[in-house]
Amino acid sequence: MSWPDRAPLVADSSWEGYTDVPLDIMRGYTTLFAEIGTAPTHVFVQAGVGGLAGAAASYVRDRWGEETRIVVVEPEAAPCLMVSAMEGRPSRVGGGRTTLGRLDCREPSLLAWRLLARLADAFVTITDEQAEDAARSLAGQGVRLSPCGAAGAAGLLSMDADTRAALALDARSRVLLVGTERSH
Repeated sequence: MSWPDRAPLVADSSWEGYTDVPLDIMRGYTTLFAEIGTAPTHVFVQAGVGGLAGAAASYVRDRWGEETRIVVVEPEAAPCLMVSAMEGRPSRVGGGRTTLGRLDCREPSLLAWRLLARLADAFVTITDEQAEDAARSLAGQGVRLSPCGAAGAAGLLSMDADTRAALALDARSRVLLVGTERSH
């Protein structure tokens, strides 16, 4: 008996011929945003294959329009979405090693890429150390996330002055950080 005969595949990554289940999972991810009252000016969301980021972008544009900036944050060692954005097509990357295991993805989800190619405002990368620093900083505020879960915050904290200006990110901004994976 082969793998498909024993159990169905349930993944948030998609490819040609496998889109129904990932689409349902991405729809489920949007519940993370349903209780947010005031629209943020910026959303920083971590990405591996892009399922969560694609869901976030879709929800943001549907509910809050074009004014909210969507920033996709990936590990420096696995920037499949950033490279895809630069190449204008879904692209597989080699990359190095990262401790950000859930984000260590070399190829974007087809569905997520189709959304993010149209809806994301920026793609940024972070180092493992930046993610660890962000997790420590958040823990100091009572928010316990793994470095992987704090990647969105790391993306915000890594912004230089020019990038902040380009994204209209300033003291008046209302930033939504998507935190996943609680630390132990």
